[in-house]
Order: sequence, then C-alpha cells, then structure tokens
Amino acid sequence: MRTPAALTRRQFVLTAAAVGGALVLGVALQRRRQRLTPGGGAPARGALNAYVRIEPNGRITLVIPKVEMGQGTYTSLPMLIAEELEVDLDAVTVEAAPPDPAVYGFAVDPAAPEGIERDQSTGTSLSIIQCWTPLRQAGAAARLMLIQAAAKRWRVPINTCQAQRGEVLHAASGRRLGYGALAAAAAALPVPAAPPLKAAKDFRLIGRATPRRDAPQKVDGSAVFGIDARPPNSKVALIALSPVEGGTIGGLAADAAVAVRGVRQVVNEGDVIAVVADDTWAAMQGMKALAPRWNDGANAAVQQAAIVAELEAAAQEAGAVAASKGKLEEAAARATTHVDAVYHQPFLAHATLEPMNCTVDWREGECEIWVGTQACDRAVAKLAALGLKPEQIRLHSYLIGGGFGRRLEVDGIVLAARIARHVQGPVRVLWSREQDIQHDRYRPYYVDRLSASLDARGMPVTWRHTIAGAGLWALYYGEGTVKNGVDLDAVTSAADLAYPLENMEVRFVRRDPAGVPTGWWRGVGPTRSVFAVESFMDELAAAAQQDPVRYRRALLKDPRMRAVLDLAADRAGWGMGLPAGSGRGVS
Repeated sequence: MRTPAALTRRQFVLTAAAVGGALVLGVALQRRRQRLTPGGGAPARGALNAYVRIEPNGRITLVIPKVEMGQGTYTSLPMLIAEELEVDLDAVTVEAAPPDPAVYGFAVDPAAPEGIERDQSTGTSLSIIQCWTPLRQAGAAARLMLIQAAAKRWRVPINTCQAQRGEVLHAASGRRLGYGALAAAAAALPVPAAPPLKAAKDFRLIGRATPRRDAPQKVDGSAVFGIDARPPNSKVALIALSPVEGGTIGGLAADAAVAVRGVRQVVNEGDVIAVVADDTWAAMQGMKALAPRWNDGANAAVQQAAIVAELEAAAQEAGAVAASKGKLEEAAARATTHVDAVYHQPFLAHATLEPMNCTVDWREGECEIWVGTQACDRAVAKLAALGLKPEQIRLHSYLIGGGFGRRLEVDGIVLAARIARHVQGPVRVLWSREQDIQHDRYRPYYVDRLSASLDARGMPVTWRHTIAGAGLWALYYGEGTVKNGVDLDAVTSAADLAYPLENMEVRFVRRDPAGVPTGWWRGVGPTRSVFAVESFMDELAAAAQQDPVRYRRALLKDPRMRAVLDLAADRAGWGMGLPAGSGRGVS
C-alpha cells in the first residue's frame, strides 16, 4: 500500500533564492544529500522539482509537475503549501511546470525496478503521495523564514511573532507585515534544514471540505482544455490511421479533398494521413472526399480469438514467481476442499470525454506545442526522433478532459508534430471519436487462473494465482526495468494481497498481444488484479457457505482495513432485506 509516510526514506532538500525581490523556494527529492546555497540567484538546475514563489505584491505561486485532469490536483497541491504557509487557499495560484524531469521529476514509485530514476508524469494516484511531504516542507520553510525576517526587522524574539493569513504579526506591539513586504529579506536567510510541520490536529485546510478551484470554470464553460487551444492563424487537421495496427496508405483521392471549400492541403505520412483546413467542418468533409484505402500489412490476420487462446494456454504455464511464501503442498494435503477459477478481462478503451488532440507550430529550429498530457517530459524525449532537442521545444500544458492513462502515451503528440512539419503556421491536430477509440492504447487482455485449498472451517490455507498478459512496465519504460520476468504492474494488488495468507504464490506469464497497441488504463494492475482477487474471494466464501463480508473480515488483520470494510458494509445496509431480483456484493 502506498502512503505518504513511504516518502520519509527519501531526503528532501530545500533551497531559496531572491529573484526580482521575490522569495522562491524549491523542494527536491534527492537520492543523495547535496548542499545547496540559498540566495544569489535561481536554484541550481537539476536539484528541484517544485517551487514556491512569493512576490513583493504578496502573490504566492506554486509551480507543480502534476497536471489537472479531474482529480483535483490544482486544489489539493496548493492546499499543502497554503496549510503550512498560513495563507488562505484563494491566495495561492498554480502554474504548470515546463517539461524537465531533472528539475520537476519524482521517483516513479518507491517499489519501481532499478533503471527508472524519475519522470514528470501524472498518474497511478501518486500526486499527493509524492508531494505530501516536500510541498508541506516548502510551505513550512517559507513561513519560518518570513517570521525570521519580520523578527529581525522589528528586533524582537522570533517566538513572539506568528504567521497568520499571509501576514506576520507581533501581538505585543500590534505590528504586522504582509508576506510580500518580507519576501526579499526572507530570501537572504538560511533555509531551515528540517522545518517543523503542523500536527494533524492543527490543520486548518487539510482534511476540510474544500470547493474545487476549477469547478466554477468547468461548470460555466470557461475552463480551457487542450482541445480549446487556438493560437492565432491556426488551421485544423483531421487525421486518419489504418484500421489495422501497422497498416499503410494504399490510395487516396487528394484532388477531391483539396477541392472541398476550406481545405488547404493533404498530408500523407504513409501510416497516417491528415486533411488540413480552415475549420473542423471543412476538414471532416475533406476527409470524406479523400476516401483513403489501406494496406493492412503484417497484422491483417490478427484475431482476438487467437490472442485469447494464447493467453489461456499461457495461464497454464509455470511462469515467473512474483510472490511466494509458506509450504503450499503440505498445507494443500491437509485441506478438505479445493476451489479453482479462471477470469478473463478484455481489452478496454479509455474513451476519454476529450478526444485526443494536439496543437503544434513547427518553425525553423523550434517547435511550440499546446496539449493536455500526463507526461510532458516523455513527449519531449520522444520528439527527439524528429530531430528536435529539448531546448527547441516549448510545451504548454492544458487541463485534461479525461486522462485515465491514455495521455501517459504521447503517440498523439508525436503524430501531430509529424503533420505540423508540412504545415505553415500552427495546426490543431484532432482525432475524431471513431479514430480515438479505434486507435486507443487499450488496457491489455488478461487471463487470471486462481486456485485455493480450504480447511474444515472453509478458510483458505493455500492461494495460487497465475496472471497471463502484457508486460506494460517493459513496453513503457524498457525491457531493462523488468526483473526476473515479473512485470510490476501486472502483479500489483495480487502479489501484495490485502489478506495476509500464510501459504500463497503468485506467478506471471508475459504475453504481449501481437497487433494490438496496449497501455496504462486507470493504473491497470489494481483495476484488474482486484477484480480477480475479490471475485475469487466471493467464490471461496460461497464454497464455505459463509457471508462474504464476515469471510473477508476474518482474513483481514489490519485494523484500518477492517474498519473500512465495516464502514462500507454499514453504509451499504449489508444484511438488510432486498427486493426480489436484486443483489448486493462486496469487493
């Protein structure tokens, strides 16, 4: 289980600098302790992953590497700073960080394999976990430095001053100064090595019901998403890809397309075509007139039935051991009942409310991009294949209208840049809803085979789980990140069972589906592992003729998990009567 406390093993470094009379605080997640000198210019490159900026006018800005895609990042992360800094949440604004993982990146996951140092992605529910301590430390350090600056100016003991709602107060004399007036002086002070953080009982913002900062704009339609980006004089490009992965264009009616009013040009990149027009409607009509024909290529014969059959066979193999403990054979020999089950989980598209899109202005020697992405740093890295260096790319991060892992993939950004190379001026590259779903990066198909042996009381004394499916860690981060043949994502929430069984084994058999592009989908591992585990737990409870809630409760040892289960059962009215034809389940 991931918790904020897991980050205490890392070393946090804070640095301050006076920039234009402002107090700038950075927080860094370091693998080795470094000495950083406060003041004298901007913080050193490569040491920071987030900034707090307090300007002379009192404005407080938080620059963060986490994007807002409906999960509340632009409310929760400023709240961490505001809590420790003693300011109202409305006093903090947010700026999206530019792509630079050396500065704004975090370790991917405390449990990640070696070889994955850090990235600047937003996903896997890690935003609060990664930022909980460093952003609070930055706020606490800023608060302490501002108090020190005020005490020095007033020539009073530090402990006679306190911070409150953007000001430092000296109660004995009634004097007060706003943070902006103290920012420059505070930046000249040493940065506290370990600023004390508030106790939970003293929280004023954290843990309180707080309106989402982005909600009003999303309700009234003024929120700006990637698809809303409209640089001056921009054109629209509608794309089409082969319905078969790896296919290429076989023919098209380019003359008919450009004859459509408003169509400016047709771009043919071999594996993708685009109709560039003055507006979306013209591009749509131009695509109809283009009438592309495709050569299906090497994957023409790929069928889902064959993929499923291969996975079913793979689930029978021994595979690589992801987790193992106890003496399964001895325990199974003493059991009275054996239960087996197989679960199939299909390919799933993301179907985000905002279809894939990216706006690009490709100019000589530089490229400017407007997009909502979960992995801006990955986009910059992948654009190197087009001859672009990081310093030649300027990427503007926008609100995301649904990520779910789809926008951790940057295929749409690279594709848009390829098209933009042929277009004069900025071009808004749009995917139709049909193209978006047909060319998604699907959650992989998995087959889970589980078996358990039960004792006379019906409780599991052995647990075996074999998972057959794609290895997303290797596909996304590279083969070098996979150790001993086990894909970390595929076995998450299976190898680390919530139920502490004495005799258990989890194995993984990797099978990447040919001809089907796959990717992250709502964390992938937990979304599918929990389904298999909890469905099987229901089957065990049924075999034992026990209530599924009480059955789970007997297996859980963690008091917090038991409390959650108890609360859920109580709120759901577990045990109460139901109308005919209705049911109630637990997972």
